[in-house]
Amino acid sequence: MRGPTKKQLSLIELIDQGLSVEEIATRTGKLVTSVHKQLNRVRRKVREGHYAPTRLPIEMAAATPRIYLAGFDVFRSDASSHGERLKAMCQSRGTIGLYPLDGKVPDELDQRGKAQWICRANMELIRSADIVMANLNDFRGVGEPDSGTAFEVGFAVALSKPVWSYTGENRTLIERVSVSEEGSASYCAKGFVVEDFGLNLNLMLACTASIVVGGPEDCLDAMAAAGLI
Repeated sequence: MRGPTKKQLSLIELIDQGLSVEEIATRTGKLVTSVHKQLNRVRRKVREGHYAPTRLPIEMAAATPRIYLAGFDVFRSDASSHGERLKAMCQSRGTIGLYPLDGKVPDELDQRGKAQWICRANMELIRSADIVMANLNDFRGVGEPDSGTAFEVGFAVALSKPVWSYTGENRTLIERVSVSEEGSASYCAKGFVVEDFGLNLNLMLACTASIVVGGPEDCLDAMAAAGLI
């Protein structure tokens, strides 16, 4: 029976050292998705009996659900410490939390370059995640979540990944946003029609994500109750 290759053994050693997939990618100069694919390849080999039957650390890491923590939390004044709290919530439930601020943006890039780096890094994290959990509370307007988070939800859905979200609002959009009525339609302060489907979020979010009214812990508990984690 053949064992892991030298490259795979090196990857196993890094996992043994307690490094995350993101840290391994940074250290080895590889994409997060590339490291994740290698990890899954070893996991498959172990499962199919091609490697020794002992449970490898890398195989155990591959079996742990990874949750991308989407939301405007990155704009909080305590963004980093809040991210650590979110990741601790995930860890206490046997999962790995992936926070958008985990990576270090290269100092030598200009402003546009930094923005592009962050965009690519977050998309790589979503690709490597098993689940996306999104904070869809109001951000810079009543009834409107963060646009970046909405994009990430759509991107995850396009990748066929399960998306769970949380919001503190149970009222419908029309109850929260509508300011005037004209005939059978309701309008917001800027004169645009407010959709009325009895949903607490825009239908493109409410119909593609599992919505939990509450906070991140409530959302994680709901995922656990659904057998997702």
